Amino acid sequence: MGRTRLHDETTAAALLDAAEAIVDDAGLEALNVRAVAQHVGTTTRAVYSTLGSKDALMAALGVRAFQLLSAQIAALPRSDDPTADLIAAATLGFRRWALDHPALFRIGFQHQVSIPEKTWARFRTSADHALDNLRELMQRVHQDGGLGGRTLEQGTWQFHSLCEGLAAMDLRGSMPPGTDTLPIWTDALGALIAGWRLTEPQAQVVGLTGDLH
Repeated sequence: MGRTRLHDETTAAALLDAAEAIVDDAGLEALNVRAVAQHVGTTTRAVYSTLGSKDALMAALGVRAFQLLSAQIAALPRSDDPTADLIAAATLGFRRWALDHPALFRIGFQHQVSIPEKTWARFRTSADHALDNLRELMQRVHQDGGLGGRTLEQGTWQFHSLCEGLAAMDLRGSMPPGTDTLPIWTDALGALIAGWRLTEPQAQVVGLTGDLH
């Protein structure tokens, strides 16, 4: 007979919940195997056998971040209006996800200083899948003539950058308490897309490439 697994997917999910809560409360520097085990009321052995070391915990949180983001955007209905669908993906998808999971946003999009490259590489596939969802929506805008001569990559980079900046400002709490930033998001993103249709790309951005994560 096979050995019964001491720790299953339910345990792994609980440990990831704890790891996310620790990062949200005290930052990545507070994340370690012992802290996660204590948060759940289990042993460090449970963490090591289910998820692994601190680096493995961060990688698992990265995978979770982009899986949740992908699911959030995929669950949104599609309409006949490519622009409306793109803005909805940003406001009802990305924005909602970032506000619900600030720790995962920081791990996924502000990782360059705090997360080793080898750890980031372990969840890059999930990140690429989430980016493909954005590219699919951008492709519809592109086909509708909405990029004003810009390439799909240029439009995606600009839109992605604006969303990430808006989310960072939201999480920083820069606006007065109680301010609903959804209209700000909608206005800013709508202005960007309207600007694409009205202007031609600047010569210096023609060769734009880069990592969108």
